[in-house]
Amino acid sequence: MSSNGSQEAEFLAGYNPAEFPPVALTVDLVVFAVANKELHVALVERGGQPFLGRLALPGGFVGPDEDALAAARRELAEEAGLDLSGHRVAVEQLATYSAPDRDPRMRVVSVAHLVLLASDGASLPELRAGTDAAKAQWRPVHALDTGALAFDHAQILHAGLERLAGKMEYTTIAAALVPEEFTVSALRDVYTAVWQVELPAGNFTRKMRACLAPTGGKVQAVGAPASLFKVAGQWILPPLNRTKG
Repeated sequence: MSSNGSQEAEFLAGYNPAEFPPVALTVDLVVFAVANKELHVALVERGGQPFLGRLALPGGFVGPDEDALAAARRELAEEAGLDLSGHRVAVEQLATYSAPDRDPRMRVVSVAHLVLLASDGASLPELRAGTDAAKAQWRPVHALDTGALAFDHAQILHAGLERLAGKMEYTTIAAALVPEEFTVSALRDVYTAVWQVELPAGNFTRKMRACLAPTGGKVQAVGAPASLFKVAGQWILPPLNRTKG
């Protein structure tokens, strides 16, 4: 063993983690899906203290042998009955929340994740409460009283909504909320659900065509069959504008 290796081994042998304040690590998940032109978020009703009976984002403590992403997937399955392996889904880390008083039990740092769940635009996957959740349900985001959410989950939900809405201006992230093959109309419904504005159909189609590729398939729509597309590029150039389309 090298001299440096010996010094490191000696240091670790005498190192005492108990000399530092304990900090727990958790995950929280902002899970979005669209149905009937409305953006929904998955919420659970807390079945235990603290915040008994309050609505909260799904989440929980990271186990000693798992990373944050593995914990996020496990907690979503345990608390809301939603197994991400069975769905078309996009997951990304949102932010880390570390305010000293964000959890009344102890010092808890949370790694929040944004989860975009594809749907057919008409229905949402069933949620089933488990572990310490009394209920699990989809709630329309824009009609939600976020001030009633437990912990700092209102802040986390707002950050997730802003991340999604902002990235929809210049990337094709909205396509993560529709099936792999979709109509332009279905994609525009996602923008309506998230941005709360009706974008002009013709202008939207012209701007999106450069980053979409026709699949050759069609589905029956009002009046005439509608063509199916898939994502062909990540970037929307020029970007869309949230207020003007």
